[in-house]
Amino acid sequence: MWYYLTDELYNQFLLSFNLLKNNDIKKVKKIIYYLVNNINNNYISFEIPKRNGKMRCIHEPSYLLKNIQRNILNNVLVDMKVSKYAKAYQKKVSLIDNALPHINKKIVLKLDIKDFFDNINFYLVYTKCFREELYPKKMGVLLTNLCMLNNELPQGAPTSAFISNIVLRDFDEYIGKYCDNLNISYTRYSDDLTFSGDFDVTELIKLIKSELAKYRFKLNYDKIRIIHHSKRQIVTGIVVNEKLSVKKVYKKKIRQEIYYIKKWGIDNHLKKIKCVDKNNYLNKLTGRINYVLQIENNNQEFKNYLEFLRQVS
Repeated sequence: MWYYLTDELYNQFLLSFNLLKNNDIKKVKKIIYYLVNNINNNYISFEIPKRNGKMRCIHEPSYLLKNIQRNILNNVLVDMKVSKYAKAYQKKVSLIDNALPHINKKIVLKLDIKDFFDNINFYLVYTKCFREELYPKKMGVLLTNLCMLNNELPQGAPTSAFISNIVLRDFDEYIGKYCDNLNISYTRYSDDLTFSGDFDVTELIKLIKSELAKYRFKLNYDKIRIIHHSKRQIVTGIVVNEKLSVKKVYKKKIRQEIYYIKKWGIDNHLKKIKCVDKNNYLNKLTGRINYVLQIENNNQEFKNYLEFLRQVS
């Protein structure tokens, strides 16, 4: 397809991506090829704790590489289609959208893809995002290299989240249509797969395992959860048994803080908890209340809390 693409046209094509906001092709090529050949030196790696107590490795790109990756995201990847079943890393799509399809279902099945980002390799990214049908091979390889680290999709790069959705688009569509035919609700939030309805759990897990294997992914069997309606069904932190609601323990902690603010006054309360930044504390507490109201928008109790905080701030 690109047989007749001259060097001049290739250069114009590359500049059209506006990766560096610079029209000097020699300078652009020099910087990009430098980054590709020194990719490891353009990341800082560190660990942050997961909710389960384990550590997650984050790879933060250098300022220059991060800007180029943002331009790849906004100028190259932006128009690529993502499945409607994917509910993470998209504008105007939230945790609520991931939970809504699973309200009041007999069974909720939660699955997890093991080492999700680490197993999205160069081949997957190239063939799903930058393949030769879309870009000259040399350019596709170049763009892929700018988004990878040690043959993995680095958590911390601005391109990684959106790329993960593109990589799994065909998987999402196949599983989504299969589930639709059996009246099963399916959503995927990053590496979390959620299914709900009345179905044969064993058969569905077997299918998911088989389809994921085509991408060299594996299920994390330690995280398989089968939750019947008689138990509390939680999808990405939201209770879905009868309607969308926030976990009781989350709301209880907010109630306790409001109680102590009313009892002692905001300044004395902050002294007792040894907090020196009043504005930061109030902003965070307001954010937590707004989160509850986003899910439970008719909760008058938390509307009153919000009004109370406005008065004390």
